[in-house]
Amino acid sequence: MTTPRTPHFFRIALLSAALAVGGVAAQAQPGPGPRGGPGGPGMMAPGGFFGGHMDHMLDLVNATDSQRSQIDAIFKAARQDLAGQRDTGRKLHEQMAALYTATNVDAAAIENVRAQLSAQHEVASKRMSQASIDAARVLTPEQRTKIAEVMKKRQARMASRQAG
Repeated sequence: MTTPRTPHFFRIALLSAALAVGGVAAQAQPGPGPRGGPGGPGMMAPGGFFGGHMDHMLDLVNATDSQRSQIDAIFKAARQDLAGQRDTGRKLHEQMAALYTATNVDAAAIENVRAQLSAQHEVASKRMSQASIDAARVLTPEQRTKIAEVMKKRQARMASRQAG
């Protein structure tokens, strides 16, 4: 049962990291967004600029083989660092489900498990954020600019779909 969840977790983690790389790239761009950065809160929304297609994005920015291998190694290390959290996270989710399906709902116990899950998510988020920063540093300013441009276009398409 953990096999389908594990690749899903890594796809989400990779997408989050890819979005964060785009966020770092976007910070290099002046614009109308908050604190001079481009775009707004939707820029980091799910389905953002990478949409899970890192190789495609690296193709668009003409990443070298060296850059690709460095970025791959960065995210591989992050995945390995977070691998131990999978079992813990699964157990916490199982505990939460058991607490909600118990005869008596124990609010304090649910809050305790929620806090543990939140702390675990924070650790994973920080690790993937660091990986994305490291990956962004592998790219040139021009490549990051190109990524920011692609992000802006995708954000505009998403906004037009939501408006319709």
